[in-house]
Order: sequence, then C-alpha cells, then structure tokens
Amino acid sequence: MTDWPAPSRLHLDGAALTSNWRWLARQSGAAACGAAIKADAYGTDAHGVVARLVLAGCSDFFVATWGEALALPELPSLSVLHGVREEDMAVAREHPARPTLNTVEQIALWRETGRPCDIMVDTGMNRLGISVADVGAGVLEGLTIDTLMSHLASADEDVAQNAAQRAAFAALAGKTSARRMSLANSAGICLGRAYHFDLTRPGVALYGGVPRREAEGHIRQVAFPEAQILQRRLLKAGDPIGYNATHVAQQDTEVAIINLGYADGILRAFSGKGSAEGERLPFIGRVSMDLIALNVDAAPELKAGDWVTIDYDLAKVAANTGLSPYELLTNLGNRFARIWV
Repeated sequence: MTDWPAPSRLHLDGAALTSNWRWLARQSGAAACGAAIKADAYGTDAHGVVARLVLAGCSDFFVATWGEALALPELPSLSVLHGVREEDMAVAREHPARPTLNTVEQIALWRETGRPCDIMVDTGMNRLGISVADVGAGVLEGLTIDTLMSHLASADEDVAQNAAQRAAFAALAGKTSARRMSLANSAGICLGRAYHFDLTRPGVALYGGVPRREAEGHIRQVAFPEAQILQRRLLKAGDPIGYNATHVAQQDTEVAIINLGYADGILRAFSGKGSAEGERLPFIGRVSMDLIALNVDAAPELKAGDWVTIDYDLAKVAANTGLSPYELLTNLGNRFARIWV
C-alpha cells in the first residue's frame, strides 16, 4: 500500500483490540495469554496489532510461515506454526523465532541446529502434529522445547471431542522437556481452566469474532470497512443494474456506486444481502470486483466523494452471507488504507 489516498479504508479500533486481549487474558487465569497474528493479524494489520498488544502486556505471538515472521519486528516470543522446510532452514537458523515442529521429518531437520523449538502434537484434529505415540517413542529426546502444543478441533461446540483432546494432551505432562504446554485457542479459553494449561493462543476473538456464547458482550468489533462514493445516479423503474441484471428497479431509485468489491473481500455472497450505514443503504445487484451499488433513497444528502461505513458486524454478516467470521476478516484486501483510531 502506498501513501496515495485510497478510496476505501479500514478503521481499526485499537481500544477494542486491547480490551479483547485483556478480557481473554483474564479468562486465561494463571496461564499466559498470547496472540495469533498470522494472515496479517487476521486481515487487520499485524504491525499495528503487535505494537498495541506488546504495550498491553502480550509476550507470545504466533504466525503461520517464515515469510510472516520476517515481516515483523523482533518480538519477545514468536512461534512459526507451520514448522520448517528445507527451503526455510537458512532463515530459520538465524531468526529468533521458533519453529513449531509438526512431523518426525521436521524434527530430524531441526535437531542438528541445537536451537529451541515448539512441538505440535495431534490429539484428534488429524491435521498437523506428531502423534502421542511418537512422543512415547522418544522422538523428542534431545530437543530444547519451549512449548508443547495441541489444537482443539471443535472448541466452539459442546462436544465430547473437547474433553477427549484435553485428556490426551494432559497425559503428556511431564513426558517431555517442554517448558510449558498450550492447548486453548479463542474458543478453548471459554471452555474453562482445565483447558488453559500454561499458555493460551487466542486468534479470532482478538479481532472481534465471538467464539462461544461465554464471550458475548465481552468481545468488541475491531475492523470497520468504509468506502467512498464514486457516482450517484437515478435508476428508473424497469432499469437493471450490475452484471447479469440480477436486480431490476421496481420504481425510480437513487443509487450510489461505491469503490469496493470482491477484490477487497466484500464477496459475491454479499449481493442483495449487504448494507451500509446501519442497514439504511442496502446493496442492490451483484457485487463486482471493484464496485457495489447501494440504494440511497434514504440518504438524499450523499454525493460523490462522501464516505459510507459498511455494515460488518461479524456475527450478523456471517449469519446473513454464510461466510465465517474468519473468512470475513482474512479476506479484507490490501487496497484498504488501514487506519488505527
């Protein structure tokens, strides 16, 4: 993003971000509370998030890849969740971040460095991680392990899998040289003390996603998309608008075309469902790559150059579009000017 004034902007509420982290830290009890900042801090702004959370007291951060690690300033504790590949080794040997080793092969690759690492153990998600049997077979012997991790698959639901994963992970206590253990994501924090271990790893809740009902009323929205009006026009009764004429005016309608579209993360799923300015200005027609049409009959004062705020309450928009809060955040494109307020 250059310094050129962008026709779309993402207002980011720093007070909401730190309030969310502090609530999650309190819920974590005696466990330290970290922050997942992968995918540019879930589409917000990793640099801005890090600066604010460090000041709030956060010490532990998590990214997915070494490219993400290299883009950040040096942090007190940074873990690269996807581990290390042959292609990463030259950087990983010198970088202060720790790889989270996920396979026996990654462990063999890293062992000869003698440097600290984190370890992911699969307790039932069947995605990344070595097996519990691998731990028992001694594959971790000789490693300097900072954090032993696992990841909850269904913490946003009240299912037996949660307790089964917790029990499998708890059984590893004292079986490795790890300095600490970490299981809970955002939803896992809400499951209670038994899931917290030594370190929690919230992600989506930091940025406004409510992971479970226990967090309702405590987690605040962080990102607020805004876009500038390019043109105001009159749509006559019977006129179609947008690709494939999916909307035809039933009566004369005032329309504003805004500088926003699916290239910015406002996806086609918003077509006929999205809105702006507190649902006063509904989207009409199909969302296109760079443009969205709004019915602005309720806003005769709006003109080209004015700004409108897109309705982006994560829970409401997720229910309306079928997109998850994770998708709604991480799809926010790089054409937005990101402005912390």
